[in-house]
Amino acid sequence: MAVDMLFQSYVFVFLFLPISLAGFYLAGNKQGSKAAKLWLIAMSLWFYGSFRIEYVFLLLSSVVFNYGMAQKIREKRKCAGAVGTETGKDTAEWGNQSGKEAEAGKRAAKGRLAAGIAGNLALLFFFKYMNFFIGNWNYISGSGLPLLRIALPVGISFFTFQQISYLVDCYRGETDGGGFVDYMLTIVYFPKLVEGPLAMSSELFPRLDGVGEKKPDGERMMRGICLFIMGMLKKVILADTFGGAVDYGYANLEIMHGWDALLLVIFYTLQLYFDFSGYCDMARGVSRMFGIELPVNFNSPYQAGNIVDFWKRWHITLNRFFTKYLYIPLGGNRKGKVRTYVNLLLVFLVSGIWHGAGWNFILWGLLHGVLYVLTRMWQGIRGSRAAKETGDKLTDGKKTGKGVGVFFTFCYVAVAWVYFRAESVAQGNQLFRLIFANDFVRVNRNLAGYFNLDEFWYILKVLRLDKWEFGHYILMAAFTAFSLMLVFFGKNAAEVGGKIKPRIWTAILFALLLLWCVLTFSNVSTFLYVNF
Repeated sequence: MAVDMLFQSYVFVFLFLPISLAGFYLAGNKQGSKAAKLWLIAMSLWFYGSFRIEYVFLLLSSVVFNYGMAQKIREKRKCAGAVGTETGKDTAEWGNQSGKEAEAGKRAAKGRLAAGIAGNLALLFFFKYMNFFIGNWNYISGSGLPLLRIALPVGISFFTFQQISYLVDCYRGETDGGGFVDYMLTIVYFPKLVEGPLAMSSELFPRLDGVGEKKPDGERMMRGICLFIMGMLKKVILADTFGGAVDYGYANLEIMHGWDALLLVIFYTLQLYFDFSGYCDMARGVSRMFGIELPVNFNSPYQAGNIVDFWKRWHITLNRFFTKYLYIPLGGNRKGKVRTYVNLLLVFLVSGIWHGAGWNFILWGLLHGVLYVLTRMWQGIRGSRAAKETGDKLTDGKKTGKGVGVFFTFCYVAVAWVYFRAESVAQGNQLFRLIFANDFVRVNRNLAGYFNLDEFWYILKVLRLDKWEFGHYILMAAFTAFSLMLVFFGKNAAEVGGKIKPRIWTAILFALLLLWCVLTFSNVSTFLYVNF
């Protein structure tokens, strides 16, 4: 897979993005908003095609299929006289026509919806899960079915879920559907196409009205650029530095010891956050340059005091999708406590499956689901006790021991991430055996070497600290300490980006940060969530 069109690449920063912005505003000012949208669609297809050209046709086929199904759903709604929706339910208000006509229209619309969802899931299953299914079938049955030689289309999990949400919203009457150009743009829009945020078409339609017709807003453009650079810093300086050590450690577990394994747990926990949130910051920054706001996807998740709070802060748009389109249709919390907890476990099970085709992802999802359910139970007990004692329920802001809660939540999440990163459950277990083997010797020197970036290692040499017995570990300790301070106490990029003012020193600072990032492009890897 080509990686030269990723956000952190020369071709994107110095060619693709400037051409996209210039053509977008030129087309919008000269020919109107529709021309600007068509330009963005064309650039988005170029962007997607840079990964693998044949999957552009798959993406276009998916868009045409879903738009056609949505049109049929709306037609059946009109025939049945559907006039709105009941939020959170899977049926709209049907019945302006006669009873038989309404019932027939409802069944037809639901049939189209089911066919559309099935088509999307079948496509996702074939590309993402077919080999997992074949491998497990071979193991159970002893057969030797060959695995399929197929590559996972970039972003298929994201654009599949977005189009499912569109079909459901059309069925519920929560969107008028929009025109084909607007719909296609909401799906293929390149800033969020391959890794999110998972922005729904229904929320993007209003933001596309008149887009591109006005001249670019200077302050909005500046804040978009700053947000983009902050995201790039998180990716190429922090995430990829931790990533080098993580990849080395997991590839050489047989020579790792206790401290090495424990550090690998922490390193990957930081790498994944900086990588994925960095991408989302870059996506929001690029989109802001076009005058289109994307939803926030991360809100300092490692500052969460419990697992419930964590999932309000981590991958917010995916959590929102599962709440609206799975948890609530399953019954939510409307059918008693036991059913509520079962629904929550099912949501986390599906979340694990969505993230990857492997038992390690299923285990990761269940680990989160079990703690989530236990936390909800405990919150219910605490709330009942507080209501009896004070006549009022506890609020999140009055929880005691938040610092302890943050620490233990971080530790639990970090442990679960081991199975998210590991190639198998067995490899994850192997890492934990190293931690509990009581074999704590000096950290592997090669592991620490990934943190000795040239620009910092030169300073250590000038100060002659590289000759010190532990000098090789200074930058590893500094990187880790700084990153932990940042995730536990720092403000996130969305908060910082919203307060930046257009000043000379700001421009100089971010220009220098951009230069630092650009000089490291040759060493960067792909984004982790491209694989999901």
